[in-house]
Amino acid sequence: MRYLIVGDIHGCYAELRDLLDKSGLSSDDQIISIGDLVDRGLDSASVVEYFRDTPNVSAIMGNHERKHVRWFDEQVEPAASQIITRKQITEDIYPEVISYMSDLPTYMELPDALLVHGFYEPGVSIEEQRETVLVGTLGGEDYLRKRYSWPWYERYDGEKPLIMGHRDYSDGKMQVLNYKDRVWGIDTRCVYGGTLTGLLLPDFKLISVPSRGDHWNDLQRQYADVIRGYEAK
Repeated sequence: MRYLIVGDIHGCYAELRDLLDKSGLSSDDQIISIGDLVDRGLDSASVVEYFRDTPNVSAIMGNHERKHVRWFDEQVEPAASQIITRKQITEDIYPEVISYMSDLPTYMELPDALLVHGFYEPGVSIEEQRETVLVGTLGGEDYLRKRYSWPWYERYDGEKPLIMGHRDYSDGKMQVLNYKDRVWGIDTRCVYGGTLTGLLLPDFKLISVPSRGDHWNDLQRQYADVIRGYEAK
């Protein structure tokens, strides 16, 4: 059995289908999202539906899923990307999507790798890691920056290779991070016009497909009235 670990999708459903077509997976293989299924892309609803309802398909929690859950619980105010995604999903099924997001794990351990969305604190077992660190919130990043040298991944001390998303670590080049075959960063900014990247395990083989456009830029123009209406409340 193989695993396809998929980088930040952010509602790029067409590119997800392109990546799956290119991957050549069998029905026995597993597909796992590294988090940030939603926000900023054209079709967050279809991405959630695919990962929620398809056999052998799963996801871990990203900071964007966490933000939706906390907004729904009235703990935080939304950003524009959450407002647009809620509009895309529709109020009829948004509570069901929140229920799904709420149950996503903050990490996943596979035979050949450890998966998190955001960061990892050295010297701390995976079970004791802060949720904000694993998921990649601003608070989690601030916590790490105050205590450790940066970039954080140079201090990774887990037993298995770590695969994460959340950020482009290539100085805006939208490329994969491979740090000594120990840490893999596979967010290659599809939603901004980069690529959607997958990592096939156990071979650690990279595959990618090009984005079909700068979706977030287009979406902000399309939903400008929705954002203004929310901000005016």
